[in-house]
Amino acid sequence: MADTPNLDEAHFRTIDTEALLSPQRSTHAPRILLLYGSLRDRSFSRLMTEEAARVLTRLGAETRTFNPSGLPLPDDAEPEHPKVQELRDLVAWSEGMVWCSPERHGAMTGIMKTQIDWIPLSLGSVRPTQGKTLAVMQVSGGSQSFNAVNQLRILGRWMRLLTIPNQASTPKAFLEFDDEGRMKPSSFYDRMVDVMEELMKFTLLTRDSTDVLLDRYSERKESAEELSKRVNLKTI
Repeated sequence: MADTPNLDEAHFRTIDTEALLSPQRSTHAPRILLLYGSLRDRSFSRLMTEEAARVLTRLGAETRTFNPSGLPLPDDAEPEHPKVQELRDLVAWSEGMVWCSPERHGAMTGIMKTQIDWIPLSLGSVRPTQGKTLAVMQVSGGSQSFNAVNQLRILGRWMRLLTIPNQASTPKAFLEFDDEGRMKPSSFYDRMVDVMEELMKFTLLTRDSTDVLLDRYSERKESAEELSKRVNLKTI
């Protein structure tokens, strides 16, 4: 046995490869939630999100898109606010997400961040984002940039989402959509399709293995310690 004296053997276990690699597969369409970060009438983040939803539907997903209009600022309303509840219910429903933000002043928009800030790290004993997949995209009014997607990627990791490697950034977005709001054929459109294709593959690969993927030594150990404390308190 390897020299690992600091391991608590009662809670250390080897990887259950059968459960990880051969789970019982779900048969329903992957459920993907899409969020965008602008309330303008001609919002290019919304238009790009709509294009992404069309591609995801063609790939076999069930999609829902959250409209952030009316969502209050964090801490400016109670969690029972109807728009907050709508967002949280959609997050709970989803198995994967797409976040698409404009870049404003070199960063994601406040509207985008507000949506993410209303998604809790935990609800009771449930972590609503943990183990779900995420794709990130951005649109820019000027030259191509990756500031917003880089920030979204950091937030995705913080929310314990499985953020896929690929991403999409569309510069001069006002040139990439026609009068009907449809994205024109281009390498930027092709990249968006690539990202949605990759998101679907990662979602299908991981959605049935989250119990194994999220089973952690430290949390098993902490849970056992908390249970032991509760038992000891009852016997005092």
